[in-house]
Amino acid sequence: MEKTLRLLVIDDDDVDRMALRRSLQRSGLQFELHESNTPDAGVQLLVSELFDCAFLDYRFPTCDGLSLVSQLRESGVQTPLIVLTGQGSEETAVNLMKAGASDYLSKANLSGETLVRAIHSAIRVHRAECEAILANQKLRETNELLKQQNHELEHQREQIQQQNLQLTEVSRLKSEFLATMSHELRTPLNAIIGFSQILMRQLKNSGSDRQNDMLSRIFTNGQHLLDLINEILDLSKIESGRLDLRSESLNLEELIVTTVKSLQSLSEQKHLDLKIEIELQNPIIVNDCNRLRQILVNLLSNAIKFTDAGYVRVTAHDVTGDIIEIAVEDTGIGIEPQHIAHIFDAFHQVDQSVARSHQGTGLGLAITNLLLEMMKGKISVDSQIGQGSCFRLQIPRQI
Repeated sequence: MEKTLRLLVIDDDDVDRMALRRSLQRSGLQFELHESNTPDAGVQLLVSELFDCAFLDYRFPTCDGLSLVSQLRESGVQTPLIVLTGQGSEETAVNLMKAGASDYLSKANLSGETLVRAIHSAIRVHRAECEAILANQKLRETNELLKQQNHELEHQREQIQQQNLQLTEVSRLKSEFLATMSHELRTPLNAIIGFSQILMRQLKNSGSDRQNDMLSRIFTNGQHLLDLINEILDLSKIESGRLDLRSESLNLEELIVTTVKSLQSLSEQKHLDLKIEIELQNPIIVNDCNRLRQILVNLLSNAIKFTDAGYVRVTAHDVTGDIIEIAVEDTGIGIEPQHIAHIFDAFHQVDQSVARSHQGTGLGLAITNLLLEMMKGKISVDSQIGQGSCFRLQIPRQI
């Protein structure tokens, strides 16, 4: 059953409020609409109560929508805000977005479909921003662990002093981009991961258990945060049409083998058997190597993550002369039937609780599905609770 959304409209015009309500009713959306005919009363409601989305009129006798949006954001209100106006300009829309508005709609063009699309888009962006806040929190915790580890290593191993100085520089760089969600986030994160790998190799036989444990935490948290950021940025690129596939000739068998090997350590930590079975008459295909690797990593990582005993197997074979099927099978926990229809939805996770045991944004399978659509491919899943899952993807030999 679709969730009933709590909506608020702040508009001093009774007719406009009524028109908005009727458009929402025609849309079929499940909603509970609250109304306020003054900006002050509306602000008080948003400050004291929780709403999934709010609609603001742009013109009031005492203020305009721009100042109202700014006031709400300065008051700490994070509710998605959609501004409605009878007339406006591109400059007005830009200023509203800069002030913190989620969207800007003309009253003359309101329809049920337009409202539903705007509400869902605003809520989705709001959820992504919440994920970014949680990711920044984890980054700050990792930063503190990194500083503590640097201090300990500086006293115990003089020969890695130079690496510690470099890690301190990385830490400084991280602090500078904590407030920014952009492509530059990946540069210092990759440095953290690389240096932690260097230190883990150097301390593998001579470091203490605590050192190795702390370095392992640094590497794991850094990789996890990088995955979160990459997934959010990739989804944004795909949905905005700014992601292009770069086709090239590649050896699919080699790609599968190298990808599986890169995840070997994760399977070994859980004592899982990682198998490969490839039966291709011709392993040479034309595809985007990086994006195809990303798809394989998403499926393999999920399989390893949700499998506690047994094996993870990757198979590849020809379906027809032009179609290849790749399957990732595991003996993991499985997926309940009611969740299978939604596992490819963005931000969907079977366990939505804060205390869930398996972390992630819920974007991996959604991105995989969207990338396969760009490749003119498809993906399906068979799963049984307690017995495991099998994800099958079919791709053309040449995109």
